[in-house]
Amino acid sequence: MSKIIRIGTRDSELALYQANRVKSELEKLGHKAKIVAVKSTGDLELDKPLYELGITGIFTRTLDIAMLKGDVDIAVHSLKDVPTVLPKGIVQAAVLERGNVKDTLVYKNNEEFLGARDGVIATSSLRRKAQWLNRYPTHRVEDIRGNVNTRLQKLEDSETWHGAIFAAAGIGRLDLRPEEAVNLDWMVPAPGQGAIMVAAREIDEDILAICSEINHEETEICTTIERTFLNKLEGGCTAPIGALAYIKNEQVVFRVVLLSPDGSKKIETDRVVKLGKHQDLAETIAEFVLERGGKYIMEGLHSEDKKTTVYSTKLLTNDQKDRFTSGITVESNDFIKISSNRIAPRFFKNEIENVVFTSKNAVESVITNYAGSELQFKNIYCVGRKTRRFIKNNIGPVAHFEKSATELAHYLADNLDTKEVTYFSGNLRLDDLPTILEKNNIKINEIEAYQTKFDTKKAPDSVESVLFYSPSGIESFLKENKANAIAFCIGDTTAAEAKKHFSDVRVANLPTVESVIDLVNEHYS
Repeated sequence: MSKIIRIGTRDSELALYQANRVKSELEKLGHKAKIVAVKSTGDLELDKPLYELGITGIFTRTLDIAMLKGDVDIAVHSLKDVPTVLPKGIVQAAVLERGNVKDTLVYKNNEEFLGARDGVIATSSLRRKAQWLNRYPTHRVEDIRGNVNTRLQKLEDSETWHGAIFAAAGIGRLDLRPEEAVNLDWMVPAPGQGAIMVAAREIDEDILAICSEINHEETEICTTIERTFLNKLEGGCTAPIGALAYIKNEQVVFRVVLLSPDGSKKIETDRVVKLGKHQDLAETIAEFVLERGGKYIMEGLHSEDKKTTVYSTKLLTNDQKDRFTSGITVESNDFIKISSNRIAPRFFKNEIENVVFTSKNAVESVITNYAGSELQFKNIYCVGRKTRRFIKNNIGPVAHFEKSATELAHYLADNLDTKEVTYFSGNLRLDDLPTILEKNNIKINEIEAYQTKFDTKKAPDSVESVLFYSPSGIESFLKENKANAIAFCIGDTTAAEAKKHFSDVRVANLPTVESVIDLVNEHYS
């Protein structure tokens, strides 16, 4: 390949070292390459711990964008900083032979503080913090940010810190390891620690072929096991997870740890399997850890770290929650309660020629009173595909349906031969169907089939968007909450009510919960 390979990297000293290492490996094979340095969010925002910034791939996002835009051909990262799920269009092209995987304690003066009650250690890693507090529960751990040089200087300048924890590979590669340093053999490193990873675009076949020449297979096997374990536990930089795999005597040795952030809870295990029989190792160990209490640790982490972004005024099923794009945090509750009315038998004595339902609630109320086989409905008209399906399964075929009450009203006005309908509704009906029909000289026999009762709840202050499925749901929500979010609505009638209160109202393409969720995903993408 004659073109010069543009190597994207952060501009920290360690990142540049790693990029130049890749450049050197490529040039040894006869390829031309140059360094293109950019700053990342993780380098710029130094006032918060990494785990509080809330961005997955904080050190990789800027380079991902540059690569997808075609500004660079490959990107070089510390593998431990790379999310386990790469952005669409980007793949792992190579990992170089791994360096020192261990964590290193750099201490001031001496190590006597390790036996003292009031030791103070600095680290920005939640994993290191949790493991340290598990071993030294009376110590205090404080945050430290910046590149390796900056952190070493901060440790030297501090009057309270007894030491700080670094990746051995980092201080070793920069030849900055002080004499006052000791490897923490008992601490399980981060998945991928010590490895340099090269990412490339999936469509760049020539680049991928070149990168495969510098790939170290043993390192790839071990780090893939570690990162698969991390992925199965759904952990990122906000979870205290350690994992280390290595190959010895044709066997894969795998050691993992999961802790609560304060170090009070720890699940640790290790396994040895024959090389070549290791494909399911990560999944097996992940299931073992989750079954022995890891699930509760992870659930606690997610509930602490995540703030509600989207609030649904209808209780969502697990399948519906899973439909949301990763990164959207959802909470749901029923803001209205439905109770069926007793409908007098006189309404069903004779066949009813034209019956109208604008909600599934009305259908459920009717069949609560009477079996579908007892109902003499000649033509049934309704709103929504799901309501149509429900009617078909419980009463009989539907003559026609529309996606909104307004559209159904106009259809009936244009197509009914017998100018009379029986409309089963709720007590808080807000749609325009009766008004439109009356204007078109269609007689309406309205039967109140169910009662809607408010069951309002206070939503978290972090809510950015609210999902609404009925005008009454909006009314219930506003009894305890302000209209300062985006309103995602299931249909035009609900949206019309939302526009009276919310400045930003979005309407789903179809009157289904899934369509509303898709609209939310589109917004947050």
